[in-house]
Amino acid sequence: MTTPSAHDPSLSAIMSERRHLTNLAYRLLGSLADAEDVVQETYARWYAMSRRQQDAIQSPAAWLTKVAGRICLDLLGSARARRERYVGEWIPEPLPERTEPASGDPADRVTLDESVNMAFLVVLESMTPAERVAFILHDVFRYPFAEVAEIVGRTPAACRQLATSARRRIRDSRVPTAPAAQQAGVVRAFKQAWEGKDINALIAILDPEATATGDGGGLVTAVLHPVRGAEPIARFFADRMDARSGMELVERTVNGQPGLVAQLDGATVSVLAFDVADGRIKHIWAVLNPEKLRPWTAG
Repeated sequence: MTTPSAHDPSLSAIMSERRHLTNLAYRLLGSLADAEDVVQETYARWYAMSRRQQDAIQSPAAWLTKVAGRICLDLLGSARARRERYVGEWIPEPLPERTEPASGDPADRVTLDESVNMAFLVVLESMTPAERVAFILHDVFRYPFAEVAEIVGRTPAACRQLATSARRRIRDSRVPTAPAAQQAGVVRAFKQAWEGKDINALIAILDPEATATGDGGGLVTAVLHPVRGAEPIARFFADRMDARSGMELVERTVNGQPGLVAQLDGATVSVLAFDVADGRIKHIWAVLNPEKLRPWTAG
């Protein structure tokens, strides 16, 4: 096995791909923890090769991407079986806004753009593993279909069809995105109404067909199925505020968009992402699973 050396001139070039690989794997898997595992496994496979084998690879960056993509494809296939056993609804892991550039936190290596907002990630969950990989590699990271085909194990033409199918899913589910300032205003209005347990104000800020989904992962209490409709959601959140005396709501960026963090005694207990359209909230995703809240801090 080849052991990396601090004086190895190729080491910095290889390790500089870590951010790209983390960004790719998070979008493919919707889990920061799984993305970091993929990156570690990718590097382990690189350094398991002899120096001669490494030198024979014309583009190490392309090799790393190909390996990471294939690992993700395998994980996506097994994830469906795992999520059938998951307690309640599964929501992609929420990401905080970037903190210090030099931080060792994998969350700080993920670029927050439209391709990581919660609504986008939730639609990706509805795709087949091959659709998701082909779409993310081609439409988000701009890899040509010839290279995508090597990762997915299908012809370029087949990968083009996969991406087209995925694109259709995105288009069919997409609603006009509200400007960031408007989104922030709507989320702030929801926060104030929730803090005041004002059911009528909550109903007014929610779309009549809104849905609210919680993810406790069986580790904390959370509703097992989405709550649907403005009034049921309003009453649910008002009751939750009654049940959690001392809970504080903080406005934070969640996956690049305005969101809320619920804290109890200084500890983060829930992160909420929102989908806002036409001045009202259409979807709320509340992540309570503590294993998905590790990138979040109370400070």
